[in-house]
Order: sequence, then structure tokens, then C-alpha cells
Amino acid sequence: MDTVAGMDPEAFVRAHTAVAASPFLPQIRLHMAADAFALWERTEEELGGGALGGGVSAPPFWAFPWAGGQALARYLLDYPETVRGRTVLDLAAGSGLVGIAAALAGAATVAANEIDRHAEAAIALNARLNDVKLDVLAGDLLDGDAGTEVVLAGDVFYSREMADRMIGYLDRARAAGAVVLVGDPGRAYLPRQRLIHVVEYEVPVVRALEDAAVKRVTVWRLP
Repeated sequence: MDTVAGMDPEAFVRAHTAVAASPFLPQIRLHMAADAFALWERTEEELGGGALGGGVSAPPFWAFPWAGGQALARYLLDYPETVRGRTVLDLAAGSGLVGIAAALAGAATVAANEIDRHAEAAIALNARLNDVKLDVLAGDLLDGDAGTEVVLAGDVFYSREMADRMIGYLDRARAAGAVVLVGDPGRAYLPRQRLIHVVEYEVPVVRALEDAAVKRVTVWRLP
């Protein structure tokens, strides 16, 4: 068995995933894990008690194509004019799926932001796998300003604290002139009253992570 503690993040991602097509976007391939909870345990072991501090580890968001991200990525491929020729930020990017779709749709530049070192490694690997360029932007951006033409956020309203910080950041981005799009499968803290409905998709998801095999997912725009 491999020694997990101290493993290089890229080696960790390669060791615990296999390359497969994204369920809703067969033209995009990702390094994906077969077992959500087994990988979560391995990630906790690697981090020695938790990515978030206090013995609490974040789920391996980078190892699966989440519902909101899949819908948002699908929308970009269906409507490439949304990002074509523009500077784009994929916020809380996870695997980088949305950023990859933006690049394939013709974005001028794409930055994929994450705070998890394994996610950063997965984004770089997945970008190479799909022959696109993503600039990996590490660190928490939510207290700053976007400085980009399009901001994309999939599955980011999963907790009250995250939702409060996220909507503040997105509001500032919109006020500065950015197009702001959100992909969400009906998470509890989604501020629906603040958003404009754009399109819905029926998206296949990982049953172990969701409450169904298929989720109805909405792409929203911040007015």
C-alpha cells in the first residue's frame, strides 16, 4: 500500500483516480475517484487531521464532477458566446471542469481558483488531459475583487457561511461589470430571490454524494 502522508499532491491525485469521461459532458475527461468516502478517508490521512483545521476535512471536491458544475459546463459548451474571447474565473473550481469547458468554448484566458492543494493538482492534470490552458489561482479570493469579465461558480452554496461570503464576492464582481453565472442543484443556501433563471438540465450525478442518480440543475445569472 502506498504511503499517503506527505505524498506529492499530483501523485496523490493520480494514485486515487482514473481517467474517465464526465457523465454529462462526454467530450471532457477528468481524473475521477471511484469511491467518494474511501477517498475522503485517504485525504484525511494525507492531511493529518483535516484540510479545514480542527480535525475537520473537506470532501474531495476535485475528484468528482458535481451537479452544478456539470450544468454550468454544459451551458458554456451549448452557448460558447457566453465566454468566447473573454477573461474568465472558475471560482471554487474543484476538478476544473467548468474552467475546462470555458477554455473549450473559446475564452481568452481562464483562471481556476481553489484553496485545496489536491484540487490545484487535479486542475492542472485535467487541463493537460483536455489540452487546454488553465491558470491555477491558489488561495481564498472571497474578500477581494474578481477583476475578470466572467465569473463562474458551480455548487458553491452548500453552507450558510460559504453562501454569505460567496454572494458578497459575486455582488462585487457584478458591480464591476462581470457576467456572473451560477450552477446549482437546489442547495439549501442558494439565494434564489437574488438570481435570474437561465436554463435547467437533468444531470447524472454520483449517487453516493447526492440523494438521487439524476438531479435537476439550474444555471442562474446574477442581474
